[in-house]
Amino acid sequence: MPVVEGEEPKKSKPSVRARAEEIKQFVCKNLIAVIEDPSDIKNIGTVIRNVNALGVEKVYVIDPRKALPNDWQEMRTKPSLSKTSVSAVKWSFVKRFDSTDDCFDHLEKKNFRSAVTSPHVKGQYNVVLHEGDYTAHAKLAIWFGNEKRGISERAVERSEMCVSIPMFGMIESLNLGTSSGIVLYEVTKQRREYQSKYRKRDKRGVRSVPLPTVIQPTEAKQ
Repeated sequence: MPVVEGEEPKKSKPSVRARAEEIKQFVCKNLIAVIEDPSDIKNIGTVIRNVNALGVEKVYVIDPRKALPNDWQEMRTKPSLSKTSVSAVKWSFVKRFDSTDDCFDHLEKKNFRSAVTSPHVKGQYNVVLHEGDYTAHAKLAIWFGNEKRGISERAVERSEMCVSIPMFGMIESLNLGTSSGIVLYEVTKQRREYQSKYRKRDKRGVRSVPLPTVIQPTEAKQ
């Protein structure tokens, strides 16, 4: 069967199961990416693709306009999402919320701490991306704001810190897909390195053999 341009080749069930087993140890446990009130549903698909590729566990979407269905399984079949994220949406857990406070209430009930992202200083505690420690909390949610307005003041008020990507050009902001990819790369890298060495928080449960932090490329058969 020919592969349509823009689509990924379909894998057989055994190879899918093998891949799922291979990546299991690389997933960053208790790490959630939150998208707050995105103005374009297609951008959600882009973030989901980043989330899946980088090993983030879940995606939460603040969706006051109810552009997404409540049911995750139904969400996976939505063309506007699956078109941009190809198969990523099929392999990622996505949950929607009606408001920012609803999402924070849910996260805090489950003992998650939150960090918002913004190109400008906004929070009580601010940190440049590469200088932050994203392993300090066992459960962490990283928030990304609206493409035009950025993160809301309410999200800033309820978060632990505000993370910014350093900018060195005339342009002082990045689109949602790019910024989420950059931020989540740094966060997942740190958390994967931590869970590679320790089984528990506070650097307890040192592993006798560290887990790998990257998947080694398969050598080409001769």
